[in-house]
Amino acid sequence: MKLIDNINFPADIKKLNFKELKQLCDEIRELIVETVSKTGGHLASNLGAVELTVALHYVFDTPRDKIVWDVGHQTYAHKILTGRKDVFHKLRQYNGISGFPRREESEYDSFNVGHASTAVSAALGMVVARELKGDNYKVIAVIGDGSLSGGLTYEGLNHAGHLGYDFIVVLNDNAMFISRSVGAIAKMLVKLLTLGLVKKIETKIDKFLRRMRYAGQAILRVAKRFKLLLFPGMLFEEMGFAYIGPVDGHDIKELIEVFKNISYFKGPVVVHIVTKKGKGYPPAETTPEKYHGVAPFDVYSGKFITNNSNKQTFTEVFSKSIVSIAKENKKIVGITAAMMEGCGLEEFAKFFPERFFDVGIAEEHAVTFAAGLAVEGFIPVCAIYSTFLQRAFDQIIHDVALQNLHIIFMLDRAGIVGEDGPTHHGMFDISYLRLIPNMTIFVPKNGEELKNMFYTAVYHIKGPVAIRYPKDFIPDSEEINYDKYEIVEPAKAEIVYGDENAYVKFLVAGPKVYLLLDAVKHIRHKCCIVNLRCVKPLDEELLRKICKDIVIVVEENTIIGGVFSAISEFVVRNELKARVYPIAIPDEFQTFGKKSLIEQRIGFSVEHIVNFVNSFT
Repeated sequence: MKLIDNINFPADIKKLNFKELKQLCDEIRELIVETVSKTGGHLASNLGAVELTVALHYVFDTPRDKIVWDVGHQTYAHKILTGRKDVFHKLRQYNGISGFPRREESEYDSFNVGHASTAVSAALGMVVARELKGDNYKVIAVIGDGSLSGGLTYEGLNHAGHLGYDFIVVLNDNAMFISRSVGAIAKMLVKLLTLGLVKKIETKIDKFLRRMRYAGQAILRVAKRFKLLLFPGMLFEEMGFAYIGPVDGHDIKELIEVFKNISYFKGPVVVHIVTKKGKGYPPAETTPEKYHGVAPFDVYSGKFITNNSNKQTFTEVFSKSIVSIAKENKKIVGITAAMMEGCGLEEFAKFFPERFFDVGIAEEHAVTFAAGLAVEGFIPVCAIYSTFLQRAFDQIIHDVALQNLHIIFMLDRAGIVGEDGPTHHGMFDISYLRLIPNMTIFVPKNGEELKNMFYTAVYHIKGPVAIRYPKDFIPDSEEINYDKYEIVEPAKAEIVYGDENAYVKFLVAGPKVYLLLDAVKHIRHKCCIVNLRCVKPLDEELLRKICKDIVIVVEENTIIGGVFSAISEFVVRNELKARVYPIAIPDEFQTFGKKSLIEQRIGFSVEHIVNFVNSFT
């Protein structure tokens, strides 16, 4: 019988000895690999955080003590240990459990999160709440080294150091962010530091030197500079934190000892642990970036399971388009925020390394950095997921659109993305971009349109352009020639079915054109399908002709502020006689699960559309 079979909550692991805890970690890894191989999900990061998770729940009294996870893609072991082991096979499945922390799911999930760099600020809010209530529970923020590339983390650290309250930040360093030194000397230093001896000596020396006025201040500055060479935590100490580490993040005994000791610390403290992404599963250890977010795969070979190996995705079409055009246009610069592979810039980076920039998890910086390039005559292409670009809303307005700068935003993962759920659905971008002056917004229905829209954005539009497209395959029949491009004129829609005199007019932008082409075969009314292609500016000339009788707007965006809103505004403004109806994402956050199931629930199905339209008399 496996140990894990009797582990349901954190209280159960507190009964185990170190040998048993190590065995438990191995069994948790086995369960994670087995499950993710079927459901897909975040693998390498979760395998690297197993001992850390076990140690935290072993030492601290959760859920009274609060653990706040950054990003949340390292919480699978946490879910297994906190009452969700028996439903773990439903990971990321419709009506199952989320792949990220979710307060609605468990009292052990202290804060909902899917975007990076939020943990320190959120956890600090809980710390201050504790102080205001006069309570005494512990708050632990677990951040990854990638989170330190996001400015929000530093804002939180700066504030926490200023307040000086008891607060634990665990830095899970799986990319050798600060130091490689995890050995005997490092372990000795960790024990000395956690016992408080070094901190006491350091405090006394600090006080002594500060009494010496000018000479003492000079010596203190030199001493701190010298200490930087010896201790990798100088950055945190300068911000008001005690620094502990580096600690071997896979030594369960050492982790428990460290966490027990720092639980008595006063004031803010950073514990720096070093882990290996993909720990325990050789394919993920060898190429952790490949096994970060994965589709289902074969456990024994590590090969991914797909029935669409011959199909291209929208992302791949963009990837080939930018490489093709950038060979001729030396002004194109590729920018992403820690999503090179996901956003399709991997090939661009190989061909043009001097023109590629991964700025880390810093979307705000990515946009303003692009603005600086644009004012000097370059054409920055910011490839960022729809849901992540919303973090840079002010920068798009203040630094880009206000100056009408020529920057191209490639918005991958627009619309419903599936298993990653509400933090990752790209359902707001049309709404938050449509309200910005000078912005052009393209929505391609297929790969050919995407290719041509990108070409148009590079050569024929002077201001900011956004091109949004889904996490999906392009239609089967497409053969794309990357040596030939055509201009897609903004504000010029196309009628793809029927004519402007039809009783029912469908207005759509994007791949849902093909859904409507299937639906009209079963609709008893005469129909017309208009592929808008550009949702800002709209083709007002055509809209004046067709906005009569029944107008149905179909869009993969929230019902508020998107294309439906734009068409309704146009009809009212021009006093047109048309009844306008939406088929859009409802004004509510959408759950996780297979994309097809979520879209069917929303109403993106042939059956729903046919029944809806046939109900008109």
